[in-house]
Amino acid sequence: MNSKYLFTVTDQAFVTLGTNDSLRNHMTSRKLAILITSHVSSVMRTVLSAVFDEVIDVDEIDSNDLVHLALLKRPELGVTFTKLQCWTLTQYSKCVFMDADTLVLCNVDELFDREELSAAPDSGWPDCFNSGVFVFRPSLKTYSLLLQFANEHGSFDGGDQGLLNSFFNNWATTDIDKHLPFIYNLSSSAVYSYVPAFNHFGKDAKVVHFMGSAKPWNYQYNPRTTTVTERSSTPGPQNQLSFLVLWWKIYSASILPLLEKLKGTEGSESQREKIPTGNQQKVTSGRQSPDVTNSITELSIQLKPEEPSAEDERRKWEEGHIDYMGKDAFEHIKKKFDAFLQ
Repeated sequence: MNSKYLFTVTDQAFVTLGTNDSLRNHMTSRKLAILITSHVSSVMRTVLSAVFDEVIDVDEIDSNDLVHLALLKRPELGVTFTKLQCWTLTQYSKCVFMDADTLVLCNVDELFDREELSAAPDSGWPDCFNSGVFVFRPSLKTYSLLLQFANEHGSFDGGDQGLLNSFFNNWATTDIDKHLPFIYNLSSSAVYSYVPAFNHFGKDAKVVHFMGSAKPWNYQYNPRTTTVTERSSTPGPQNQLSFLVLWWKIYSASILPLLEKLKGTEGSESQREKIPTGNQQKVTSGRQSPDVTNSITELSIQLKPEEPSAEDERRKWEEGHIDYMGKDAFEHIKKKFDAFLQ
């Protein structure tokens, strides 16, 4: 074992808003911290405490910016403002934030050599950084300024990424050292990237980001055949299947046994805490009970079913798959136009 992994840097941490055990598997020398809200049940809190060094309760913050969120067709992203509270973790001198839908493929402790705000360019608009992975320095002053900026200016996309790009508005031009290589925040889907480059450089990826609608928990996993299958009729990108399988293998090996153990040691029905489902997406692996299934996606912000991305919608229209009787009916389209014009 390399001696560099025999110690822990106690004043630095990876921070997330969801269950992500891939960092632990790659022997990071930094702490692991997770922010959770009151939506997380005691069962899931126990599991998270077994995975993370620090489980931190925070209040949910929602932008409530329905107009800008409608442009993305992602109304659920308003609660990503909760992420801003990572700047309150002043017990750490430097942190790396990672979204819940990221998968770490190797040790990435070198990210702590970077300064605030270091991030990779967004594949949709490279002069903006993608806020799924970024290096920052906790500071109550910065947190206060972020809240003030949010109140005065809002976010151009209604979520945390628009806000952070406006706040750190010199990222694109001031210091190239704050531009992380794309391999630290690689979109798992070629739909979001330059396909030849994905095929050429993808093997060097260090952190994969499941952007868009193809989240691992929206798939079914068969532990016997170690394969994933789609839950919808819309085909998913084939080139990300290996990443999806890896995510499920880590989840099945590290998280699912803890959930099942807790399930087996629960008391009577009157003592058992009912895990809220709300609009959460259910996931099945072929051997889970319903309550365990509901626990899978109960993270610090309640994950809701993904709306199809704009790219998915466009592709379905081009292929002639139009839901004339459902969401693509004339009255629904007219409502969208009316809302936009207002």
